[in-house]
Amino acid sequence: MAVSVRRTLSGVAGGWRRFERVWASSLGSRSLVLEAAPSKRESPWRLLGALCLQRPPLISKALTPLQEEMAALLQQIEIENSLYSDHELRALDEAQRLAKKKADLYDEEQDEKDILLVQDLEDMWEQKFLQFKPGARITEADKKNDRTSLHRKLDRNLILLVREKLGDEDVWMLPQTEWQPGETLRGTAERTLSALSENNMEAKFLGNAPCGHYKFKFPQAMRTESNLGAKVFFFKALLLSGDFSQTGKKGRHVWVSKEELSDYLKPQYLTQVRRFLLDSDGLSCLW
Repeated sequence: MAVSVRRTLSGVAGGWRRFERVWASSLGSRSLVLEAAPSKRESPWRLLGALCLQRPPLISKALTPLQEEMAALLQQIEIENSLYSDHELRALDEAQRLAKKKADLYDEEQDEKDILLVQDLEDMWEQKFLQFKPGARITEADKKNDRTSLHRKLDRNLILLVREKLGDEDVWMLPQTEWQPGETLRGTAERTLSALSENNMEAKFLGNAPCGHYKFKFPQAMRTESNLGAKVFFFKALLLSGDFSQTGKKGRHVWVSKEELSDYLKPQYLTQVRRFLLDSDGLSCLW
């Protein structure tokens, strides 16, 4: 019995030594394979940071008939529930003094020059109101359909598009710049804005993360094995000041609404852009 146990243990030990030799040789061959493997080549996809620069609405949208009716109703309720203002209290007080004067109950020694002061103020305000002329909601750029002008569709959100050369084709797109090693994608989008610095444009970026992305292949003529296409990451920003200069760039840019994007952008690109754009009805006037 003891001999059989010793034989079993001896067989197990021998098997384990053979397993160790096989495992060591396997590791050696794997390490040689890893050392001989070539380093990973660079990606054939170029990284781009694109800027979705938006001009927010400058005026509120015109009310619909239903909204006008509701506004009038709310205004009437507010008037009925409101208290007299200081001006209205002053007008009532002067009306009482004038009534006392007609009834010979008014003190003659009191200065009478203030009796018609409220009426004088109202006449002056009326004259100022008649001289006031509100700005037109429809501008000259609207009448001419000049989409290169920033002074159009004042109650809508406008987006800047530029026309760039892609191979032999002119393509409309959001302004973009190629990513450089060592910078963030947000930094690439900021560099895109600085490329428009000749126009003295200032903008506020909305967040540090991309709001969308798009992947496309270059035209066949410029496509190579190491330069297959591009991955574009979009960042949103609101225009604070400045405009796009016309100097040397005539016909190379437009300011368009969300509905007008389809007149310029290609369908697949347009689909990706529309995903992160709010409807203009959902944007309030910021000025």
